[in-house]
Amino acid sequence: MLHILIADDFPLFRRGVKDLLADGLGPVTVGECGNAHELLELVRLQKWDVVILDITMPGTTGTESLKQLKAECPNLPVLVLSMHPEDQYAVRMFKAGADGYLTKASAPEELVEAIKKLLSGGQYVSASLAEKLALTVKASTEGVPHERLSDREYEVMCLIASGQTVSAIAETMHLGVTTISTYRARILEKMQLKNNAELTRYALERGLVG
Repeated sequence: MLHILIADDFPLFRRGVKDLLADGLGPVTVGECGNAHELLELVRLQKWDVVILDITMPGTTGTESLKQLKAECPNLPVLVLSMHPEDQYAVRMFKAGADGYLTKASAPEELVEAIKKLLSGGQYVSASLAEKLALTVKASTEGVPHERLSDREYEVMCLIASGQTVSAIAETMHLGVTTISTYRARILEKMQLKNNAELTRYALERGLVG
């Protein structure tokens, strides 16, 4: 029987993923956790065939969680399942060690196919993401301002550029408003931008947000 671990801080969403897995894969043992600490504990305690990992969880970024997970279990397949569009985060997650990337909006149609691909030893990307990855590899990122940002700063940048307020971002990322304001200041400094409007224009011109 397959053993699949779901790491996401929303119980209702985990329930939906469990139902999709049961419908598409048959009998399957599913583990659940809501933060990075629980994720690492469960991985240490039990053998899993696949981990389904959300990017935004309490306590850390998805890339940090993924790097920690891969450091301990380099051969454990990890499918990133995120609300964030592919063009915002997929490249960073693959660089951090992901074996597949899927948006939550696409999960009902593609989740089972993605899991099967990972179980067979492959990697899963959608057709649109494959094209974006090819263009990314082809293009040089040297000197691109947003590449100077840390993973956490990049996440904050994308949320600001999507029109979210500092307080909304703080709630989404489970951090304080002051912390998000500090990240915003660092982002503007590193990218040599003056305000949110310039940051949003930058992100839109480069396709970092929809």
